[in-house]
Amino acid sequence: MEEAKLRMIQESVPGKQITLAHIIANPDKTLYRKLGLDPQADYSTKSAIGILTVSPSEYVIIAADLSLKASGAEIGFVDRFSGTLITVGSISEVEAAIAAAIDYAEEKLGFTVCEITKT
Repeated sequence: MEEAKLRMIQESVPGKQITLAHIIANPDKTLYRKLGLDPQADYSTKSAIGILTVSPSEYVIIAADLSLKASGAEIGFVDRFSGTLITVGSISEVEAAIAAAIDYAEEKLGFTVCEITKT
């Protein structure tokens, strides 16, 4: 008797989710340059980097807007294709920026969100 072969097809279907929300407190200045952030910026006042990854990726546009309006943080990088947002500023500014984007996604849009982590 011949064994039946099992065939699996896997697909990735993006949901409404924030998969990464991380704050790097007091990063080494070389990290800013390696990330491609403005080398002419005054990093003495920017003591944190915030990283947010979202799906669908278009939400990152809204997250960037919310982040700017909720804090004094600046946008270091935004990619509407990968759903990546990098913010820079003081630790409290970056925390406020990330929290605003997460809160709106969860409360208004029904996203599944992760907790904010920090190193």
